[in-house]
Amino acid sequence: MPSSRARAMGSLLCILVLLCSGATAVAGTPPAPFAPDGVWNRPLAAGAPIAADSERLVGELVRQVRTYGSWVNTTRYSTPVYRVDAAQPGVRVTLDAPDSAVNRRLADALASVPLPPGARPAAGDDGHAVVWRPATDEMWELWRLRELADGWHASWGGKIDGVSTNPGVHPWPYGATATGLALHGGLILPSEVQAGDIPHALAISVPELTASVFAAPANRTDGTIAGGGIPAGTRFRLPPTLDIRSLRLPWTAAVMAQAAQRYGLVVRDKGGAVSFYGEDPKSLGSNPWPLLFEGRYPDQNGMLARFPWDKLQVVAP
Repeated sequence: MPSSRARAMGSLLCILVLLCSGATAVAGTPPAPFAPDGVWNRPLAAGAPIAADSERLVGELVRQVRTYGSWVNTTRYSTPVYRVDAAQPGVRVTLDAPDSAVNRRLADALASVPLPPGARPAAGDDGHAVVWRPATDEMWELWRLRELADGWHASWGGKIDGVSTNPGVHPWPYGATATGLALHGGLILPSEVQAGDIPHALAISVPELTASVFAAPANRTDGTIAGGGIPAGTRFRLPPTLDIRSLRLPWTAAVMAQAAQRYGLVVRDKGGAVSFYGEDPKSLGSNPWPLLFEGRYPDQNGMLARFPWDKLQVVAP
């Protein structure tokens, strides 16, 4: 758990966020999606077996942090999550992809997506967005979502029926990531940070992703590094014996480290830095992240300065 000093700071930050933002979207922690025993929500056993190449992969991750830096994506290259109720009407999202049996199945799934008025995709080339309707246990995720003169369009995506029993992985070739791992699965919510508990694994990206090789729970990869890099789906974790309080991390970094210890970090994507993903504030109505980062950059010289990358281990897939 974060230290008592960090917990006090977190409580103060929580109050400041709620008072200054005026947003109701982060006032309470929404229920976690996906199956309790799925890849995102199942806690790691204290004695979970460590991969034979753990030392090499951790060394590679540390090298990439030193080479490319670390970050928490929030306002760019992350994901807004639009949580809607059963009354939200659906709109057609046109799939801009060649006609084929595989593509037609996705086009049918995007024929009625309950995108709320004012919805916007994340900034950046990926243009990600998630729409979740808990009342019907459905979730849509979209890649390169954009609104044109004739309505909404997307380049790819996926739909999950039965979210509450799904492990948080799309079947090949669907989903908005290049690994099949669901966008929402490892997303950090501001409300979780405020509560001091992220009850799931965290998704990360790495710049040098291994080509052609991936590990479960990933079911594909867009890695380009031959004979090196880190495979998609690799799960890092902090040892259960590590005293996180002794690291004296800032509040948000400590809460993230606690999740890394209990659930792990899963390599979900390729990116320009070793990055985590925080919910894009486009779906929140205001941006709580600057306060949660305590006015620091969320990088290796700021909020993540003492994050214990070198203490990580790799759990055998």
